[in-house]
Amino acid sequence: MGFTSAWAISSHTDEAVADLAPRLLPAMRADRAHPDAGRRWSAWQREPLPDHRTWFSPDGGNGEAWGAIESFQALTAPGHHVDEMCGGSTDPSFCVLDDVWEGQGEDGMFISVHRKEYAVSSLFHALGPARAALLPGWCGTFLLSAAQVRESLPRVERALTFTPAGRAAAEGRDRLDYGENEESVLDGPLRVWRTAARRGLGLCGVAAHLY
Repeated sequence: MGFTSAWAISSHTDEAVADLAPRLLPAMRADRAHPDAGRRWSAWQREPLPDHRTWFSPDGGNGEAWGAIESFQALTAPGHHVDEMCGGSTDPSFCVLDDVWEGQGEDGMFISVHRKEYAVSSLFHALGPARAALLPGWCGTFLLSAAQVRESLPRVERALTFTPAGRAAAEGRDRLDYGENEESVLDGPLRVWRTAARRGLGLCGVAAHLY
């Protein structure tokens, strides 16, 4: 069964962040508090996954690792509660397309849309557990005030700044296919974070199924 997913980081005033908080924060906290969430995160932190190019190969030799691969994919897929809230299932008066992403300028937003793939999953596999742990929120979801954006920027810069060799390695682990001039998950988040910090704006990160 096919699907299309999106992960976006959008910029908002503190007033807009406060308006989004009653809807999005409980859903984000519920996904993080799921009984399997901590177990999956700890398992990935202890043992990073093999090269993704071997995951689905019958000769990849990853039979013993398949449980860890499935656990990681579940960890980094859109969280159930945020997904339902963003799609309007929880609250029909709210939809992420209209109430979070509508009206965003290109310089203040990063969005990654893919069929049969999850942007957060590819980003985390590219970064590895130690760098991914520096990112605020939970597996790509967060709602931050302007002050929190400024405070978290140094950690985000450490997570997403590379030596030339490190950049090449991360690009090799990013399994997404990009169109011409499409921004990668290794570039867009840091660009938006720096722009929001400079402009005194907050940020909202959400991942959801579009259909």
